[in-house]
Amino acid sequence: MGEFSRTWWGQKFISAIETFTDSARLGRGRSYARGGKILKFSANKGKIEATVRGSINPYFGVYKEPRYRTEIAITPIPQKDWTKIIQRLSTNASFVSKLLLNEVPENIETSFLEVNKNLLPHTRTDLKTKCSCPDYSNPCKHIAGLCYRFAAELDEDPFLLFELRGISKEALQEELIKTPLGKALIAGLGTQNLEPEPAISYYTEVQTKPASPPSLKDFWLERQQNLSTASETIETNVAGILIKKQGDFPSFWRENSSFIEVMEELYQRVRTKNRDIL
Repeated sequence: MGEFSRTWWGQKFISAIETFTDSARLGRGRSYARGGKILKFSANKGKIEATVRGSINPYFGVYKEPRYRTEIAITPIPQKDWTKIIQRLSTNASFVSKLLLNEVPENIETSFLEVNKNLLPHTRTDLKTKCSCPDYSNPCKHIAGLCYRFAAELDEDPFLLFELRGISKEALQEELIKTPLGKALIAGLGTQNLEPEPAISYYTEVQTKPASPPSLKDFWLERQQNLSTASETIETNVAGILIKKQGDFPSFWRENSSFIEVMEELYQRVRTKNRDIL
């Protein structure tokens, strides 16, 4: 299923056709969909139509590739029921915001079920299918292939479902904008169109400021401050890993005092020897 649709609505559409079509014809339909045999595809006014390339079969006297006219009609929802559905959709801020931003909420079917309707086809009665091929079974492999092809189209434009059910995306969004939540959302997004300002350059221009020479007073005061800062050193102990590795009384040390303490004192003297010269 994931081969033809990546979205939840596309996969549910496939699930509907798979519930009432035999597995052999579904398999052939998948090969038709992936093999580029679905031609002149269109979906509008409640119908999904396509010309499907048939198969050459000399055993049945078919020596030239046939073309079959395939059609899937989805039962539209009456306008009075759409009014009720939109009223229920308009009470859910998440539904309104996503639909106005061209997204379909995953649990949107709850608003349809409240009026005993559904957006996606659930049963055989939701779909009316026909094909000009000689197959006695309906749905045939050509109809199955068209369903898989349409599921891929739904991934790109889920509002095709609304159009097939009797309302366009524009009409749906127009009605939602009239609701209190729709008005609040539009007001929050803002409707002012700002004209783009042309840029002189794609790169940030470096701002330069000429430096003025300091006065003699500032020069000597700054130098004196730097010298006093340099004379302030922080007394820290040297890590002396190699020295401390042997401990306070290494084997070569013959004195009674700690070898580490003596070396730390020596390091400190070396570090501070030339301090007064600066």
